[in-house]
Amino acid sequence: MICHDEVNTEYGSYYCSKCNVIFHVHCVTENECSYSIVSPEDEDEMPYESSITVLESNDAGEATKIKHFMHIHNLMLSPVVGKNENGCDGCLLPISGPFYSCSFCDFFLHKACAELPKMKDVWHHLCQKPLALISDRVFRCRECLNVCNAFAYECCGCKAKKCLQCVIALTPGAQICLKHEHPLFYYRDYNGKCNACGYTTRAAFRCKVCNFVLHLGCFSLPITVLHKCDEHILSLTDYDDNSYLEHHYCDICEKSRDPNCWFYHCAKCDTSAHVDCVLGKYPFVKFQIYQNVRCHPHPLTIVKKMYYYPNCDKCRKPCEDLALECLKSECKYIVHWNCVAPRSLQRWWDWPM
Repeated sequence: MICHDEVNTEYGSYYCSKCNVIFHVHCVTENECSYSIVSPEDEDEMPYESSITVLESNDAGEATKIKHFMHIHNLMLSPVVGKNENGCDGCLLPISGPFYSCSFCDFFLHKACAELPKMKDVWHHLCQKPLALISDRVFRCRECLNVCNAFAYECCGCKAKKCLQCVIALTPGAQICLKHEHPLFYYRDYNGKCNACGYTTRAAFRCKVCNFVLHLGCFSLPITVLHKCDEHILSLTDYDDNSYLEHHYCDICEKSRDPNCWFYHCAKCDTSAHVDCVLGKYPFVKFQIYQNVRCHPHPLTIVKKMYYYPNCDKCRKPCEDLALECLKSECKYIVHWNCVAPRSLQRWWDWPM
């Protein structure tokens, strides 16, 4: 499960009977920071604690009404949902399949996101402490470096935070991605070029059959997304087979697009767009209200300005990106996220030089 090479069971190895995974001895012990010797009194397993309390169930035993510890209202299992630009409040991806919704506010959760455990052991986390489910805390993911305030897991020891996409991606075992026919395995130390974006990566998901490589960011890309450029859901596509050169343009920024790089596409409208143009600079940041902000006396909310940008009250430049806006309509206060956010949550290329 570390080097993904065959284990000769005639020799010593480490094995977990519950997860049915096996390890070479030298792979487990080569890094002293990655393991600890367990005494018999420390062998108690972390108790599973559900995030939901089931209030009502149907005849099939499926929970139809629940209480989630991250939300103040009860949630109902729903068959359909109206247009919701943020989708699931847990993962921020479009609503698909079974989901729970709140009748009092615009809060939606995929069934899978609602059933995430409160505590979880996360693969490749060197602290070796369990991680707790959190929400609405703005942080930079330790793995993909994206800024996020959706569902995530925080280490009870070192306080490192990992976004939900990375926690799911780093689940032990072979992974399936998009249309690739072979399973992918994650390597912490691998130097190769990512097939999705073309950039060189030092850690990657790799196919042992055909050397197909994806770095963590591209592996975790949403398969389907919503964007204002198209009324339909856009799907992640791995190759553009259109031979016309003039077709290889992004319908959002109107610049040229590499047909060999992954992009988002709507088959009905023939809309194609760069991944970065669709997701934006902060794809995993949702609208959130902040109280008692030092820079302003009134509550502020996260907004993503798209058109007719007002000037930032701090730097006086147009708010073309993520911003914080005053909830009081008569105040008109608005500032760039990067003008007031801690440097650890800013993009490093926006730092003053």
